[in-house]
Amino acid sequence: MASHRKPRTTRPHSPAVGVTTAALASVTLLSAQAPSAQAAPAPRQSVEDVQKQVDRLYREAGVATQKYDRAKEATDGQRRKVGRILDDVAKRTAEINESRRELGSFAAAQYRAGAVGPTATLIFADSPQDYFEQSHLMDRLTERQRTAVADYETKRAAAAKERAAATKSLERLTASQTELRTSKRTVQDKLAEARTLLDRLTAEEKTRLEKLEREREAEARRKAEAQAKAEKARAEAARQKEEAAKAAPTPSRPGTSAPKPSTPPPPSTGGGSSYAAKAADVLAFARAQIGKPYVWGATGPSSYDCSGLTQAAWRAAGVTLPRTTWDQVKVGTRVATADLQPGDLVFFYDDISHVGIYIGGGKMIHAPKPGAYVREESIYYMPIYGSVRPA
Repeated sequence: MASHRKPRTTRPHSPAVGVTTAALASVTLLSAQAPSAQAAPAPRQSVEDVQKQVDRLYREAGVATQKYDRAKEATDGQRRKVGRILDDVAKRTAEINESRRELGSFAAAQYRAGAVGPTATLIFADSPQDYFEQSHLMDRLTERQRTAVADYETKRAAAAKERAAATKSLERLTASQTELRTSKRTVQDKLAEARTLLDRLTAEEKTRLEKLEREREAEARRKAEAQAKAEKARAEAARQKEEAAKAAPTPSRPGTSAPKPSTPPPPSTGGGSSYAAKAADVLAFARAQIGKPYVWGATGPSSYDCSGLTQAAWRAAGVTLPRTTWDQVKVGTRVATADLQPGDLVFFYDDISHVGIYIGGGKMIHAPKPGAYVREESIYYMPIYGSVRPA
């Protein structure tokens, strides 16, 4: 009977399904994230790789610095040129105004004489010369008036020409300024990237990097010492050859007396006429700059970049060099590394982005890179591109 049936109890909703669903969803989500969480971190660069990257960044910054130097030189020159042209335009404008006043005085005189029309119209004409070419008016002009009109036209044409030149010069100045800003940003970006790489190194890695630098410097010193020995040997051989030539008797022809020994020339006073004298001035200046910081774009006197130092040093010897390494390498005579003399310029890397002043013994004085100071160093610390003797 229905009344004896076990009553059906209504159980509250079981959370089993909900928990299971949530658990499955969580498992699925974790499964999807697992590969990302378990992915191996990017391999850390070796100290050797960091060293190569930093060297590359400094070299690229050096190239950008030379571009900056070239753009700055062009900008400064163009700015001076624009200033001169604008001064000329102002002068021409003043001269035109004076000519206008003179023509105006003619018009006023004719007005007082009752002849207003033609001359008064002249003052407001676009081309007074065209107007005066009308024969009926030219006959009424005095010689002085004709000269004044011709002078006015000449000055107006010259002013128009100079205004056009000023416009072109301003356009070139704007282009130079744009290149200057671009090069500056490039230098700053390269240096910032190099600093970031170095800052990421651990203390142990920095120690390792310093060791690699010392090894590279030691190798460069060994090569410089070898060149110093070779230079000393050549100098000694040249001295012995000269002494032998002096000691050898001079044969005389029959019937003639032996020639009297010639009087040796007086020693050079080093008045700047010989290359050695100029080189001495160059090296004296360069040595006085040792310890001053490298600053890209700087030309002294408190800081230098590489080509700024070489330019200033040779200026001290009375020789004007271009601003950039790319132009300095074209000046003077090319010389082989084995034939270097003190004062010669040594250029580095295939992109010719660095330069130093040779001092002998395989060494140079140069402004190395940001964070460093003007110093003596082996020329073999960097790959040599070539060398020149500026004067």
